[in-house]
Order: sequence, then structure tokens, then C-alpha cells
Amino acid sequence: MSKVYFSTWNGELINNINKPEDEWEKSAYNLPAQYDDHRDSKAFIGWDGVALFDEDVDVIRLAMEYAAQYQEYSEACGRCAPGRWGGQILYDQLDKIARGEGAVADLNHLKEIGSSMQVTSKCEIGKTVPNPILDLMLHFEDTFMECINEQKKSKHYDDEIGYIAKITAPCTDACPSSVDIPGYIEGVRDLRMDDSLKATRQTMPLAHVCGRVCPHPCEDACRRTNLDEPVSIMALKRLGADWETDHGFEFFHPMEKKPNNGKRVAIIGAGPAGLTAAYYLAAEGVHCDVYEELPVLGGEVAVGVPEYRMPIDKYNQDIECVKDMGVNFIVNSKITADEMRRFETEYDATMVATGTRISKKVRCDNERPEVEGYWSSIEMLDQINLWDKYGIGEPVDLTGKTVVCVGGGFTSMDVVRCSIRANAKKVIMIYRRDEKTIIRNTTYEEYHEAVEEGVEFIFHSAVNRMNDEDDVLKSLDFDMFELVPNPDGGRAQLVLIEGAGFNLEVDYLIPAVSQAADLKLLPQEWDIEMTSWGTIKTNGKDYMTSRAGIFAAGDCEYGPMTIVNAVGQAKRAASVISRYVQTGEITLTDDEIMEDHLRKLKVYDKKEKVTGWLPGLAREHSEVVDVDIRKYNNDEVNLGFTQDEAMSEAERCMRCYYIAMVAT
Repeated sequence: MSKVYFSTWNGELINNINKPEDEWEKSAYNLPAQYDDHRDSKAFIGWDGVALFDEDVDVIRLAMEYAAQYQEYSEACGRCAPGRWGGQILYDQLDKIARGEGAVADLNHLKEIGSSMQVTSKCEIGKTVPNPILDLMLHFEDTFMECINEQKKSKHYDDEIGYIAKITAPCTDACPSSVDIPGYIEGVRDLRMDDSLKATRQTMPLAHVCGRVCPHPCEDACRRTNLDEPVSIMALKRLGADWETDHGFEFFHPMEKKPNNGKRVAIIGAGPAGLTAAYYLAAEGVHCDVYEELPVLGGEVAVGVPEYRMPIDKYNQDIECVKDMGVNFIVNSKITADEMRRFETEYDATMVATGTRISKKVRCDNERPEVEGYWSSIEMLDQINLWDKYGIGEPVDLTGKTVVCVGGGFTSMDVVRCSIRANAKKVIMIYRRDEKTIIRNTTYEEYHEAVEEGVEFIFHSAVNRMNDEDDVLKSLDFDMFELVPNPDGGRAQLVLIEGAGFNLEVDYLIPAVSQAADLKLLPQEWDIEMTSWGTIKTNGKDYMTSRAGIFAAGDCEYGPMTIVNAVGQAKRAASVISRYVQTGEITLTDDEIMEDHLRKLKVYDKKEKVTGWLPGLAREHSEVVDVDIRKYNNDEVNLGFTQDEAMSEAERCMRCYYIAMVAT
């Protein structure tokens, strides 16, 4: 809840005008009353209304400055007259009134133009920019009329006031990497794949990867869902990267690499977090040495995500894109505490991005790693992928074997689908929760493709005991549970069903319940603060640890997460590090501060009734290799959109750009 002087946010009218401050009614929304640790906000204005935190706010200039942002960001697509010219008229008329030269006719013109833009603009930015301006003219009409009648400037027209704005969209806000999703979709729609790819790489260098193996939380926040179905956002992302690769173009970087500034950063781990941090730091002119324990680059995406989901030649193009920025990689290099001590003196900063590569136990009776047939998911996927992708090691053959995997996320899905391709006789996934939860943990497509391929899922179940003979796994005892609703409305509880357990003969038990971080590389005397989960603790905003100059991002900071989360963290960490190595200070940019405020506020409103768009436009689905073919090989399963499919799907995007602005 936020303490406000006046607010119309999301239709919630709060008017504390002329009330003592200790009697002010609070807003139910998480509005940014405090901008950062050093500045309070005077006002917040955006697509869904306006909030004033200070009674001294110049509401006319606030409206004028907000209208100016429409021109600043130039995000109007130019496909309709209201969108192209309406914002300019709003600004011109508001500036005229604010400088003391307005007339009543100007106020009426503002209302007419604003109302017309709300109804007739083709994209959301044109529809929503007038919203808070009309609110201010309605509720502060006396203030506007005073400037008009007395032909005087608004009260702070000539004062130095900070106005900080950010462009966003519901999908962009939901993306952990804050990708400009409407921008790259627009590039596809216009067949400008270079523009599409540049829009992605502004905040996400791994376009091939996140166009294939992203859980796409952005689609859960797509406003098209409120109308019919979400846009196929992830599938559209890979198009620009595939186009660049397939045509053999040089890399389309969204920025020009700055000259080397003499600063050096060590990055431990060449997975998604390490690659991302190196890419953006190198773009800022910082020399990066990336140390990787494995003999190959790419981290868990390379050795954990199977070839049929993420072809290594495509991922290698993402890695080459990072190399093209001038990053130096050192493989087969397991970093020790002694080397970390050395790095602290040789480098201006160090970032730990080692991931989580220790499989956690199932926690059943007689669980002993030395038992033959007990195989950690990390070790199993390492062996499969190092052979399938690089020809390193030896192949995995599960012919005639029964495999049980315990889990419910992407790793467990990779285990069971790889087991099918390794010719296992029977493959079972054991999961404590239900089908809906496993789909939420992964994706609808991933789960149903596994079912098609022959994976058996046993829900509301758990392994009770491993049974072995002479340290060779023979069978497993299972418990069955039922979900009992929580009378207080919380999460339903699992309750054991007495007598419902069963025994199954198996050859392999593969735990994929979670992973832990191996952080022995951190010198003990540094006493770096850790979380209760055994990961490196940061404040989740700037990603510096409790030791100055040592940063952490990705799974080793948060625990096992998605690729897009790791990329988002690393992008922010790189931004902070680029300033830290120059100044010694930890700072966030205004864009990053606003990003955090908007995430708390939530840009997407799932209750919004979307109008003005044609409903019922079917979502395109790319071709998937037939199950009777794909389960016998490691070829890519999802073939991606054709050009016609891509353009049709891109046309479904409603281009939901929004502008938010804070006055400080």
C-alpha cells in the first residue's frame, strides 16, 4: 500500500486534498512513493492513471512532460493519424497552457483529442497516453482554468524538476530479461529480421537459446490472452537469430563496442549468466576473461539441454556472437580459492556464475549414491550431451532398462525424454504434485511431447525406499498421496494414503528434484554471506555479494532457475559492474530503478477487458516432428515458423507499449 495525496491508478480514486497528512487514505497499489534510497517521488504518471505523493506538484507541467515522452520514445508505429499526430497536439496544447498563453478552447481541444486517441489509436501507447492527462484535467480543472484565465505560467514551469520515464509493455515487464518483445515482433511482421534480432539483443544475447528453450513467462502476461490466446512470443524470437545464421551474415549487434577502457573483469562460468555478463561488459569496453570448468562452452545449456531441444550448432552461434564482442574464454579451468584470491588483485571485479551442478537427493530410505543404478541427473545429461553434441566420452544405451526419474521441472523432462531416445524399455517420472503444476513448472508443449513419446507420469507419488542387492539397484518402494485443500485458503497439503503404496522393479533411479551450487571456490576467510539454500546472497538488485568487488548471478545466486532468469540477472550485474570498475560505487541507472518499480506494480492486468481488437484470431503453431520419428533420434523437434506463419502470428501482436514517468 502506498501513501498518496491523490490517485486515479487503475480506477481507484483517492482524494486526500485538504486533509491532514495523518488522515490520508492509502492506495491499494504498490506505487513508487520513494524513487530510490536518496529521492522521494513527487508524482507517478502512466498508462493507467496518475498518483501524486506531494501536494505541491505542478499538475499542468506533469501532464505536459508526460505528453513529451510520447515524442521522446517515438514508439508510435505511425499507422494511424491519432497515434502519429495526437501526442504532438497534446504536448503543444499543454505547453501553451503551462507557459500562460492558453485559452479555454485549448482545454476543450485537449479533451477532444485525448478522447479521440483513446478510441481510434491502433496501438496501446496511443490509446493510453491520454488517460492520466484527462484524469488531471478532470480533477484539477480549477488549476488549469486559473492559468488560462490569469494568463500565468504553471507554478513550477521554470523550475528544475527531475522527470524520469520508461517505456514498457506487459510482456516485457514479465520477461526476466526485459526484452523489447513488441519491438522484435514488429521486426518479424515487417520482414526486418535484422531489426528484430537487434531488439532482442538489447537485453538478451542468446537469441537462439531463448527462442527455443525459454518457459516464456511473457506469454502469461500477453494482453492478447484477455481477448483470445497469447501471441506465440518465444517462437517468434528465434526467427531473427535463425535468419542471421542461415544467411551467414555478420552478427547484428544492437550497440557499437566501446574502446577498451583498461578495466578487467574475471567471470567464473561460461553458461548463460557468464556469457551474458561478458557480452554486455565487453560492449562497454571492459576486458573479460571467462573461465569454464568444462571442456566446452555454454554451461548447462550445452551439456544439460538435449540436442533435440537446443541444437548445439545454433547455441554455438550465440556463443560466437559473444566472442565477436572480444571476450576471452579459458576452458578446462576449474577455479580454486587460491585463484579467486589472485583474481581479486589482478582484476577490477569478479563475477561468479558457476550455476548449480550438484544433483540433490530424493531423500528416501537406503539412498546411497554408490549403488549401481543410482545416477544423478547432471551426470546422466552430461554423458548424453557430451557424446551427442561433441563426440566426447561414450554413448548412453538404455536398451531393455526401466528408468525412474524423480522431479517435475525442465531437468527431469530432459532426463525422461533422453531416456526414450536411449532406447529404454520403460520410462517413468515420479512427481509429488499434479499435471497442472508440472506444466506450470515447464511448458504445455514439453509435457505433452513427453507423454506422446511414451513417458509415464505417476502424480501424487514419491519414492519411499531404494532396494538393492550387493549394491545393485533392484526395485523401488513408492508412496501415494492425496491433495487435501487448506481450510485457510493456502496451498493444498499432501497427505499419505495408507496402503496405497507399491513396489516396482527398476534399473535406474535418476534424481532430478533440484540442484545445489558447488562454492568451494570462495575463500573461507572472505566469509561471503550465503542464503539458507546454500547459494550466494546478494540484494537481488545489483548482484554484488557481501564482499566488495565480488558479484554473483544466475543459479549460484538464486538457486536453479530458468535460462531467461539467469540472463536477466547477468545483464543487470554487467551494467552495475561496468560502472563499479570505473567509479568504485554501486549504482543503478534510472531505467533499472524504474524497471524494479514497474515489476512491483505489475504492468499486466489479467482482469482487464480488452476492446478495439478483432478477437478469435487463431494462434499459429509451428510444425513439430512426428513422434514416431523424433523419439528415435536427436534431431530438433520443433521446426519453427514458416515465413507466412511468422507474419500471421506477428500480426496478432497488439503492440502494448506503455509509458511510465516519475517526478522527483
